Amino acid sequence: MWRLWPQAPVPCDKKVARLEAEIKSLMNVINDQHRYILELHSSQGRQLEHLPNTFLGSDELYKDCSEVFDDGNVASGLYVIRPDGSPTALSVYCDMNNGGGWTVFQRRRDGKESFDRSWVEYKHGFGDLFSPEGEFWLGNDALHYLTAQGNYDLRIDMEDFDGNQRYAEYKNFKVDNEKDQYQLHVGEYSGTAGDALHECQRRGKACLHLDGIKFSTFDQPNDIGTLLSDSLRCDSGNLNGHYYKGPYKAMTEDGVVWYTWHGWWYSIKSVVMMLRTLLTFYLLRPDKNVSVPNFL
Repeated sequence: MWRLWPQAPVPCDKKVARLEAEIKSLMNVINDQHRYILELHSSQGRQLEHLPNTFLGSDELYKDCSEVFDDGNVASGLYVIRPDGSPTALSVYCDMNNGGGWTVFQRRRDGKESFDRSWVEYKHGFGDLFSPEGEFWLGNDALHYLTAQGNYDLRIDMEDFDGNQRYAEYKNFKVDNEKDQYQLHVGEYSGTAGDALHECQRRGKACLHLDGIKFSTFDQPNDIGTLLSDSLRCDSGNLNGHYYKGPYKAMTEDGVVWYTWHGWWYSIKSVVMMLRTLLTFYLLRPDKNVSVPNFL
């Protein structure tokens, strides 16, 4: 996740172990993809019901869920897209609520899927995209290809264990490529959950906000430069954290945290993260039979 992570030097005698761990991670990715293929075959009828016509014959695929919605598809579900620069097409879940056209790239519901994953697994994606309540991460490469296409909004929907719901939206959402460690960029905030990606205070001490921070995993910590103690670490927006059920006690605040809503020691029940291009195409595409949302 985009968070501060204590960095320690890797001794030479641990390089072999690290390579073995990377191989194991790659095998996990392969196994996940194989499982997805089996699930696709078993639920082919349900998925074809939501697939756009371009998937059924055209060589041209939509670039994101915004284009899917712009073309008149108003049902939330699985679609196939191919962002500019992506070497392959991607199966994605398109959320057509809140104005429509949202490409979902993270979903957490019940803690069944571990998000304590390696760099390689976050690069390619993991989890259960194909079940309605499945937990997954779409993949950092996919996020880069998507957000490199233009100006995107980020939306985060959250719910706690009492049924309370909040959301946060950010303009100018972008994720750099792997060479730049998938550096995160977010702009202006709006919403009801508070601006955890820009605001960060801890016991009276200032710490870095998450705009501009590089992605980190347990096997590849980035963006530190010096070793930081736990008292200086900032987890103000750690939505890929360990899944606890509400208030928790741990050595560090490693839960599913959105600090500006519930603080560091409450782990949120469910999270959905999604992105969408700026909705200028509604005004520019009068030929499409799509109603202009009320919020425009």
